[in-house]
Amino acid sequence: MSAQAERIAAEEHVVLGKLTSPYGVKGWLKVYSHTSPMEGILDYGEWVVRQGDVLHRYRLVQGRRHGKGLVARLEGIEDRAAAEWLAGAEILLPKSALPALPRGDYYWHELEGLAVVTCDGQVLGQVQYLFETGANDVLVVRGDPHGEPAAIDDRERLLPFLPDEVIVAVDLEAGRMTVDWDPAF
Repeated sequence: MSAQAERIAAEEHVVLGKLTSPYGVKGWLKVYSHTSPMEGILDYGEWVVRQGDVLHRYRLVQGRRHGKGLVARLEGIEDRAAAEWLAGAEILLPKSALPALPRGDYYWHELEGLAVVTCDGQVLGQVQYLFETGANDVLVVRGDPHGEPAAIDDRERLLPFLPDEVIVAVDLEAGRMTVDWDPAF
């Protein structure tokens, strides 16, 4: 492989997508993108690809929409065997390469791990991950009564990410999100 292998802390990167499987015989790969829109992943000319705990850097030679997904060709990946070797690897981007967002907007990775607290101080748990629905994004909040901070129970809750309605405040520095939410839901 022509890519340079290196070991870098995963905390310095955000997962943009995944190389799922080979496409054809000339080294192309099918790509699953977490970006919105999905083609946004093709805007980055260099991809960091993680296989286990080893990172490889590849230059994106070509990428395009194909059916409901994307396909891409990376420099040095010239045949199906090389593409098979990369299948299943994650596509990362250094967090420092992400564009700055307007105040009040957040990248999902910034919200994951935040403590979720109601307006009256009850800890519901931590944001585990988010997912999209047709109407709005949804926070998956998992409680842990033995965690730090201790949650009121061990339930998993799905909270709509609706700023100024459900999401009252986000304090990234404090690692806390305040929500207007009835713990009984």
